[in-house]
Amino acid sequence: MNANSSRHNEAITSYSHAPGRTVTAGGVTYAYRELGPRGGIPVVFLVHLAATLDNWDPRVVDPIAERHHVIAFDNRGVGASTGAVPDTIESMADDAFAFITALGFSTVDILGFSLGGMIAQALVIEHPDLVRRLILTGTGPAGGADIDKVVGTTYYDILRATFTRKDPKEFLFFNRDGAGKRAARAFIERLDERTLDRDAKITVKAFRTQLKAIKRWGRSAPADLLAVTQPTFIANGDNDRMVPTALSDDMHRRIAGSQLCIYPNSGHGAIFQYHREFVSAAIQFLDS
Repeated sequence: MNANSSRHNEAITSYSHAPGRTVTAGGVTYAYRELGPRGGIPVVFLVHLAATLDNWDPRVVDPIAERHHVIAFDNRGVGASTGAVPDTIESMADDAFAFITALGFSTVDILGFSLGGMIAQALVIEHPDLVRRLILTGTGPAGGADIDKVVGTTYYDILRATFTRKDPKEFLFFNRDGAGKRAARAFIERLDERTLDRDAKITVKAFRTQLKAIKRWGRSAPADLLAVTQPTFIANGDNDRMVPTALSDDMHRRIAGSQLCIYPNSGHGAIFQYHREFVSAAIQFLDS
């Protein structure tokens, strides 16, 4: 295991300027970026379907990194990370564990969005001692109703985006009303703020394997969320077409003591549309 560059003392708090790093574990070299002050418990960000390091909204990352050590990484076989994408969520969670422990951490906070939230649930059930606090956004539990329909929704919206020459995330993450369209355009623009050292895009094969894993997760036996004893904050929009909003309510009922925030007039990407409100709540949760 080796980190390819020494950790510097000065804290970078801009995700757009966070240097690219790598660490090798179990024969896989993981690409990652870290920012924020060192020394405390880091917040590890687990990203969504088809996403690379370049898909995190700096308006979500940067405010959290002002007071917390933030780490984001490419899953195995995605972006600049080596290896092949696993076809189960549980294997992706094993990779997350390998990555985190390769960096030398025994306790972390987790923020997972969409696919990342599924990986987070598998991780916390398999390695409960690793996770102190858990933030689950735009996601659903194993065996959750209609999660397996993500595949059809995704391909449909990719087609819509192709015909209109827009980014598929504008359809998948946001409502198609005035507020949603404005939020979508602003979000896509923010993702382009990093101009140097951009990540490699996900391959079609890797994307399809992730979709297969999500479908399998949706059709698997329901997870025992009673086993999740960590403080948990759940957030989503009230109109999530990808991972139905009802599943956020479901997780909230089944994870004892969890907090739930459903943002109005928003979809799968509610935490990006309401980034100020979400970040404020997330920081309060992490610091409480």
